[in-house]
Amino acid sequence: MKRAWVYILKCSDGTYYTGSTTNIDLRIKEHQLGEGAEWTKKRLPIEVLFTQEMPDEDSAYLAEQKVKKWSGAKKEVLIASDWDLLQYLAKKLAFRMKK
Repeated sequence: MKRAWVYILKCSDGTYYTGSTTNIDLRIKEHQLGEGAEWTKKRLPIEVLFTQEMPDEDSAYLAEQKVKKWSGAKKEVLIASDWDLLQYLAKKLAFRMKK
């Protein structure tokens, strides 16, 4: 199987960009040169905040799609590797409110 990664970049306007790739070094270079996604082209420079190797392209793409839906705050928890807080935030709001 081909290795793949999911990643999070921080753009110059403070927004986050989440993507996936099978060549992390090349993809980051493309973003930094303004050759990546339209989102990052308009928001240079960018900073790499998070990369995670995944077992395959499908897993990386599914992780990308999931993380893209998260709030900026939840992405920051992932970036900080705060696994306990991330697990707590992953629970349904109604469950969290009962405690």
